[in-house]
Amino acid sequence: MPPAKLLLALSLSALLDQDAQQVRLRADLDFLTSEVLAGRVSLSPQAEIASRYIAAEFRKAGLDAQLQEFPLIAYRSDPNSRELILTRDGTAKSLGQLTGGFYRDVVIQAPVVFAGYGITAPEYGYDDYSALDAKGKVVLIFDHEPQEDNPASVFNGAGHTLHAGRAAKLMNARRRGAVAVLIAAEPGHKPVPQPRAPLRVNAPPQALDDPAQIPAFTITGSALSELLSVTGRTPVQLQDAIDSTLKPQSQPLAGCTVEIRSANAEQHRGTSMNAVGLLEGSDPALKSETILITAHSDHLGVQNGHLYPGANDNASGTAAVMELARLFAQAPRHKRSILFVVFGSEEQLMLGSFWYAAHPVRPLETTRAVLNLDMIARDEEEGAARRINLIGTYYSRELLSVIKEQNSKTGLELTTALDADHTLNVLFRCDHLPFLLANVPAVWFFGGFHPGYHEPSDTIEKLNFPKLQQVIRLAYDTAAALADAPRPPRFGISK
Repeated sequence: MPPAKLLLALSLSALLDQDAQQVRLRADLDFLTSEVLAGRVSLSPQAEIASRYIAAEFRKAGLDAQLQEFPLIAYRSDPNSRELILTRDGTAKSLGQLTGGFYRDVVIQAPVVFAGYGITAPEYGYDDYSALDAKGKVVLIFDHEPQEDNPASVFNGAGHTLHAGRAAKLMNARRRGAVAVLIAAEPGHKPVPQPRAPLRVNAPPQALDDPAQIPAFTITGSALSELLSVTGRTPVQLQDAIDSTLKPQSQPLAGCTVEIRSANAEQHRGTSMNAVGLLEGSDPALKSETILITAHSDHLGVQNGHLYPGANDNASGTAAVMELARLFAQAPRHKRSILFVVFGSEEQLMLGSFWYAAHPVRPLETTRAVLNLDMIARDEEEGAARRINLIGTYYSRELLSVIKEQNSKTGLELTTALDADHTLNVLFRCDHLPFLLANVPAVWFFGGFHPGYHEPSDTIEKLNFPKLQQVIRLAYDTAAALADAPRPPRFGISK
């Protein structure tokens, strides 16, 4: 073996040593979860330090590294300012408070139209807007999608499709010229109560500064009934008519104008970051194509005097991506390029990955697959030490096949059960989502909602390091196979 190749083989062998790898992972995790980084909340100096640390590690490994900055607006909505007022036949009536917020103050007056579930899905022969003019209107829609309790539904049975998510519904309404969206729980929906731990929190709201965005608010069941009363049918009757026939029931709400009011008590601008590292491929014909390996580095900061270290969510995925960058940098180059991206501001509903999808470092048209690692080092329940959920595989069975084939070397218990579930909305809860919406095969490797999720107890001591290392091995083998495959996986629904 030539001396250069011998040195490369020796260095890669050292990186693959499990004990040495665990030392590197623990060192990264110790720093990311330390009090110094204070929970890495988006727009904080600590989140910026984390992103710069990741980019520096990419550079140290030999990658072409950069920081992709993006502007955000943080805000705190004033709940007392949020109100929905209905004017019908000249008489105004308050329909109560709205739930949600928007990064700009809002005063909107417009006619209101009912658009069913707000879905345009040509692949299922369904379009709530087919005979509806939404331009300049406020659009009223049901949450989720038709027939979600029906295992035989064309909409992925009892699972969700991308059309059920609010991101897709808002994009659709915006394309139709709507000025705002009102969302109501579908009348027949029976939510499963989820007990909430006292210290479980969410991230403070932030938004991309996009003047073309339109606001969306959630309304109560009583407000929904009042608005739909002009149709002569109840909300349940309208939902049943849609679900039983898969025929839209969309219509203008005759004589109805609504006024939407919302204001913010606080607002400020800031800059978040995605850490990016590139390994260019070796094949002149294929190196313009990209395999993406992703995670997010932000978490929940310090709230009510409690530090939220986010060891599993998602220092685990961040450390894994840094380790994968080291492994690939020391290995012989693969045919396609591999891009490592650790997003910022995921906890604010995937703002970093949505920004990347709109401003990709390498074209999405030649991005062949996305492997997203988030919450990969904890067990969702006893006996699940080897279980990993794969989310998003409904949109690429070919990508799923590659992962399963490579898992023969790793032996993890892989499940796609959450792709057939509509109760937890998992399809819409991580950084794979913007890529699926852009028709790029993408999968989220996910250990499940473990005890301590979004709580201060998500610490390093709770992590399952052998599981973390197995997921790293599976991600490495899968990315390597994809980078060298004669034909990349296709995007498309699986029936």
